[in-house]
Amino acid sequence: MSGIPEPAEFRAEARDWLTGVAKERTAHRHWGRGDDSVAVFENWTEPEERAHTDLTRQWERTRYDQGWGALGWPSEYGGRELPSYYEQLYRAEEAAFEVPRRTEVFPVTQQLVAPAIRIWGTDEQKRRWLPPMLRTDELACQLFSETEAGSDLAGVRTRAVREGDGWVVRGHKVWTSGARVATWGVAVCRTAPDAPRHAGITVLLVRMDAPGVTVRPIRQMTGGASFNEVYLDDVFVPDTDRLGPVGEGWRVTLTVLAAERLDSGGLGLDNAERALDLARHLPRPLTDGEQQQAAGLYVRGLVQRLTGLRVTAALAAGREPGAEASVGKLCATATMRATTDLVQQLLGPRLAADTGEWGTFAWTEHLLGAPGYRIAGGSDEIQRNILAERVLGLPKEPKGERS
Repeated sequence: MSGIPEPAEFRAEARDWLTGVAKERTAHRHWGRGDDSVAVFENWTEPEERAHTDLTRQWERTRYDQGWGALGWPSEYGGRELPSYYEQLYRAEEAAFEVPRRTEVFPVTQQLVAPAIRIWGTDEQKRRWLPPMLRTDELACQLFSETEAGSDLAGVRTRAVREGDGWVVRGHKVWTSGARVATWGVAVCRTAPDAPRHAGITVLLVRMDAPGVTVRPIRQMTGGASFNEVYLDDVFVPDTDRLGPVGEGWRVTLTVLAAERLDSGGLGLDNAERALDLARHLPRPLTDGEQQQAAGLYVRGLVQRLTGLRVTAALAAGREPGAEASVGKLCATATMRATTDLVQQLLGPRLAADTGEWGTFAWTEHLLGAPGYRIAGGSDEIQRNILAERVLGLPKEPKGERS
């Protein structure tokens, strides 16, 4: 495939290819039959997570090998050098087919970590890491958050001390999705404790099977354990696995965080549609208040999609989206919250009791999981600060300590 096809032509090509390799979804979901899961975070055992990861990896390898994987990447990495928004055009077509649902470790690897390596990696690192990550032969997780730092990522305490031709890492990370199945962990480490906070950080790629790495699942209130805490006890990392210059890790981290916010804008839309289906199939007339709530959720979904189109338009114009990414993240968490509010109103006690009735108690996994996304990917408060300071020009929030 050569040249850049027109969007309509590209979507037709994608549809033809998908028809040959995947089963098309039924036009409408059959209400009351099939899987009624609306889980935000999966409630899987480790073997179940590994099995689903292997299934998804097979599909991603098929895409990559047949020219539908790394669409925006140069040919040397198996890509087609198409504009960034062509990936979204492809996803719109893929949504009509029965393919494995990508868990968080896949977009983290392909859309967050791989682009950061492309920007900050050496030529050798790009050759070594990019093709296997884009093909998902190797997966990556984020070793960013720490219990002591909260939303202040510059406050990391995990230490990396230079030793010989590498670094010895000691510390503890939390809320890591995909740690049980990832090959690599992108670790934000403090390498100069006496330097100003943002200047004393370095990013290292840590083998998740290296001696001294311990992954412990965190039991969530949903009952699942899709997050993990990761202990790094004297883990040796060769300097060849350092990403970016020593002390420049904050800039590398911002590259990953910007991509993470772009990737969060579509969250919650599927469950919002399912909640509206619930309203349509309720065995009683909706009250005026419920009708208003349902209409409000429908409008929120439209606004969220339109914000996503603004991000696409920015990418199509060749510029990095700015405020759109933070607005999209806030729209997504607001949609998830509105979905919970509507479902609670519609189901009442049926939401709290597992009677076996389809499409009722299953909503508890949304209700308990959705609040997590107000923190994940940059908390709502952080997004509002970004918009206030960088878009509206408001003064920065007072801090007791300046660096």
